[in-house]
Amino acid sequence: MNAASDARFWDRTSRKYAKGAIADQGGYERTLERTRALLKPDADVLEVGCGTGSTALLLAGGVRSYLATDISSGMITIAEEKRLADPVPGLGFRVATAEDLATEDARFDAVLGFNYLHLVRDLPGTLRILHGLLKPDGLLISKTPCVGDMNPLLRLLIPVMRATGLAPYVTAFGAEGLKAQLSAAGFEVVVVENHASKGGGGRPYIVARRR
Repeated sequence: MNAASDARFWDRTSRKYAKGAIADQGGYERTLERTRALLKPDADVLEVGCGTGSTALLLAGGVRSYLATDISSGMITIAEEKRLADPVPGLGFRVATAEDLATEDARFDAVLGFNYLHLVRDLPGTLRILHGLLKPDGLLISKTPCVGDMNPLLRLLIPVMRATGLAPYVTAFGAEGLKAQLSAAGFEVVVVENHASKGGGGRPYIVARRR
């Protein structure tokens, strides 16, 4: 199993994913509002793991440029369909990994990763790459499931679901572990919030600044 197999999983499920409803609409709206407040009008923004582009389409109008990427060509195809139906100036979609972007010269004021970090295979390495993609004092803004803090039964089910093709690769870290990884990668964690409409949610909204 590798990144190519991860891309195939998301290609295969992209259309079904696109039809799915947001599980916590209130929490999602709070995340959008909080993120908009952090992004300046002259900001150059990168979103990694953008999926079908829904969040990018809602945020890109408030910044100078917004590049939204995903490893799945199926997801990006759907995102492009949405963009063509509702164009947003300065927004572009691209099939790319963080490693692909690291070889280029572009640097960003903010990197966004929503429901992303738990899906990467090398979290320390990915965080170092995202650190390098940011301008000095740039922000990494994330909201991702901390599976290590969730129901232990879920952690037992994930390998079974992966083996049967029903789930992608998932890393089971907790919130404290994620914060430690961010610090080790050169970030200062400045905000940790719970945006869930009810309960703990297990998906902390974290803003980390490049040191």
